[in-house]
Amino acid sequence: MQHGTLGVMHGYQSDTYGESFADVYDNWYGDVSDAPATVAKILTIASGGAVLELGVGTGRLAIPLAEAGAEVVGVDASTSMIEMLEAKPGGQLVKTIIADMAELPLRPDRFSVAFAAFNTFFNLPTEAEQIRCLERLADVIQPGGALVIEGFVPPEEGLADGGVSVRDVTLDAAVLSVSRHDPIDQLIAGQHIEINSSGVRMRPWMIHYLTPTQLDCLAATAGFVLEDRWADWADEPFDPSGETHVSVYRRPLSPTVAGHD
Repeated sequence: MQHGTLGVMHGYQSDTYGESFADVYDNWYGDVSDAPATVAKILTIASGGAVLELGVGTGRLAIPLAEAGAEVVGVDASTSMIEMLEAKPGGQLVKTIIADMAELPLRPDRFSVAFAAFNTFFNLPTEAEQIRCLERLADVIQPGGALVIEGFVPPEEGLADGGVSVRDVTLDAAVLSVSRHDPIDQLIAGQHIEINSSGVRMRPWMIHYLTPTQLDCLAATAGFVLEDRWADWADEPFDPSGETHVSVYRRPLSPTVAGHD
């Protein structure tokens, strides 16, 4: 199998993204997706059961879910992200666990639904980590429970090779985005470079993206079955040429033992 040349950044770890962006996350990404629609959909799918959020971050979704009455557990590898969540009003309603989402130190059959919003699942930078995460989810989600993953749809014509763009310019600062794309291994590595009077701050990030079909294949290896796919959290029909998808997978019920109800 041919591999690309980018590879995972040397020293990049499971908490690198969170530790790099925690202090600006709410300002930069507070409206990155439709939070009310996400919360409403997860509450419907959970049907009163416990909810697990992967990459819970600062609680943008977990806190309103908990305030709506759901039992919510949030996993994040970043201590700084978790500290910010816990300091917010309502943060005490969310049970938080500092852990790599590919490991999930949780008991079996714990949750009726687990979800990864926006492109969080793609933050696992290797296929091996993504498979390990799905295998752990197949253990901690109850039989008949759901896994929901939101992600972008790679365009058929391919992604740009990368480059430099301007994310923001203010009176006292500028933020540049620098990225490089490896289309063979489907890796994108980037830096948000913040320049202000105090100096320069580097904020690294990486994603290993998948097409919806590739995601279906990985989920199937862990025993999940695709149930629904929409373009967004408001149930708009999925268009393969669209930009995003919300995919719902089910962990099948355990087979009935012959001779027993």
